[in-house]
Amino acid sequence: FPDRCYDVGIAESAAVDIAAGLARQGFKPAVCIYSTFLQRSFDQLFQEVSLQRLPVVFCIDRAGVVGDDGPTHHGLWDMGYCRMLPNLVLISPANETEIRGALQYAFGAGQPVAIRYPREKVPVDPKMLRLGSEPFETGRSIVVREGDSEVVVAALGPMVAESLQAAGRLAEEGIEISVVNVRFAKPIDPALVDLFAQGKTVVTVEDHSRAGGFGEALLAAVCAGTEAEPERSRSIGRAVLLAGDDVFVPMGKRSRQLDWMGVSAERIVETVKKLIPAGAISDRSSKETL
Repeated sequence: FPDRCYDVGIAESAAVDIAAGLARQGFKPAVCIYSTFLQRSFDQLFQEVSLQRLPVVFCIDRAGVVGDDGPTHHGLWDMGYCRMLPNLVLISPANETEIRGALQYAFGAGQPVAIRYPREKVPVDPKMLRLGSEPFETGRSIVVREGDSEVVVAALGPMVAESLQAAGRLAEEGIEISVVNVRFAKPIDPALVDLFAQGKTVVTVEDHSRAGGFGEALLAAVCAGTEAEPERSRSIGRAVLLAGDDVFVPMGKRSRQLDWMGVSAERIVETVKKLIPAGAISDRSSKETL
């Protein structure tokens, strides 16, 4: 559709302005920009789109670490600068099917929606490809694996695949954890907040900086909830936030960078095993043997 596309080059702020103008005229524009370069359009995101609640869809490519492109191209801050803006919904789909569902949701939302996705191939694991069949509902997460331990892994976007891999490895050692496909970094699903009131240990996993990321947003929602219902705070669970540290991640393969950040399947396994007492693991294994 060449008559429906505008290439503005490296004028990212102009791209957002044009999209806002089109939205004012009744169109449903999609703005496709790398995460790191959308930062240049923050003023336009605020003034032209968020403030006016215009239905612009942002397709944020290169979210998370980007491998050999290095620190200038990492998309580790887009959730931070997007989720602070009123009226803007922020989605991180787990695979190709979910991207389709997210787009369908976004074009019917009637407000700004940002969809972030990484620089990598779509997972080919059949289990992953089946994810996404449920329609997107604002702020609703999806439980993709049920476990009997007190640990729940809440994973965002491509980290769902890493978390499911980790859950499979842990199951081989007799540890069954639950995995939640978060889907929405904003708004936060109240069901995730309720996990803390149930006394669960929630491990958040995201390909984003810890500062300004989903984990911090979830904790803020939990604090707001306990202030509103102080009697529930007595059973508050624990939280472990797996995300990027306050550093610029150096060049390297994306898989290594995820490992450095502590969000690879192997590092998730290490984290969960530290959270579950060794006795609990051996007791469970003994019961299974009997």
